[in-house]
Amino acid sequence: MDKTIKSIATNFGIYLGVILSSVTVIAYATNLELLTQAWLGISLFVAIIVFGIIAVSKSKSALGGYISFKEAFTAYFITVMIGILINAVISVIIFNFIDPEAAVTLKELVIEKSIEMMRNFNTPEDALADALNQMENSPSQFAISSMVQSVIIQLIIYSVIGLIISLIMKKNNEDL
Repeated sequence: MDKTIKSIATNFGIYLGVILSSVTVIAYATNLELLTQAWLGISLFVAIIVFGIIAVSKSKSALGGYISFKEAFTAYFITVMIGILINAVISVIIFNFIDPEAAVTLKELVIEKSIEMMRNFNTPEDALADALNQMENSPSQFAISSMVQSVIIQLIIYSVIGLIISLIMKKNNEDL
């Protein structure tokens, strides 16, 4: 693989990781409830995809306007993977080592939001009780095992999106 693609993707992955981590740190420092807001989750989801697209676009430019499907996907995937991993490591450090109580507080906030949303959808009380019991007995979302599982799931989801983006952005040189 061309070093240019890996270099560009790595740089954008680091930028993405810094942005995602900054949001986590700022929310932790100011208001944990921000981390339960749907608008923030959607914004970060879009930001991750945009950074992947930018990395593919910059790689394509660096390659003279042509990029294969494999090269496009590699640029996208490396960017997303690095960004997500940096944020996961920062989250583990904050919520497992620096302030484990914040993880407990955040779990309670997530449970409250989930129950509230389920009530808005007129979920039966017995189903609410079961869901509440399940959420309370689940491990912390910041436990290392939970974070590894979360990173894997995120990478799968973003990879599917990346495959579509790579298909759209690929441009083969017909002269070769």
